[in-house]
Amino acid sequence: MLLTILYIIGITAEAMTGAISAGKRKMDWFGVMFVASVAAIGGGTARDIILGHYPVGWIKHPEYIMITCGAGVLTTLIAPWVARNQRLFVTLDSIGLIVFSIIGCRVAMDMHLPAFICVIAAIVTGIFGGLLRDLVCRQKPLVLHKELYASVALFAASLYLALLWYGVEDDLAVIVTLMASFSLRIVALKLAWSLPVFYFEKEKIAQKKSIKGKS
Repeated sequence: MLLTILYIIGITAEAMTGAISAGKRKMDWFGVMFVASVAAIGGGTARDIILGHYPVGWIKHPEYIMITCGAGVLTTLIAPWVARNQRLFVTLDSIGLIVFSIIGCRVAMDMHLPAFICVIAAIVTGIFGGLLRDLVCRQKPLVLHKELYASVALFAASLYLALLWYGVEDDLAVIVTLMASFSLRIVALKLAWSLPVFYFEKEKIAQKKSIKGKS
């Protein structure tokens, strides 16, 4: 029950941030609802397709896509309020990321898949919606370029599986995972933690070779 409530909060927040991205690209209401839904439930859809888990979540629970479409349209009416309360949505997004990760892990566990695949399913569920949103809106995928985002999904899934492995009761494992992963996400944001960045620029290498050749 707790996960379901947090999941609905998470997809609502993701849908509203997706709608803002659509608004920046001057999309019509259909575009807004599409991007909002992609951002909110795209990760779970991708996970289900990859794992062969059918029916996919929003087909089994059509109320979820109704919530995301409704949240998208609502955002068009209260966009200034959404923009002013960015911190609130960062908080809700962080909770959503962790909840999506736990749910993705659970789906793979219910299919009796190896722990490694459960972790991958968690990461796909957690980050793929935001990745698809950014691709549809033709903007740099933030989950791959800054902040600890996919890493938090990895941490959440690993911690959740470890707690279950050591015999911790499921509800307690969920709460501990939520608290620990949320703390990691917020601290990482405040301290601007990020993974090492790989930067390769072919032109500069070619220029260096050219200079060496002339010398």
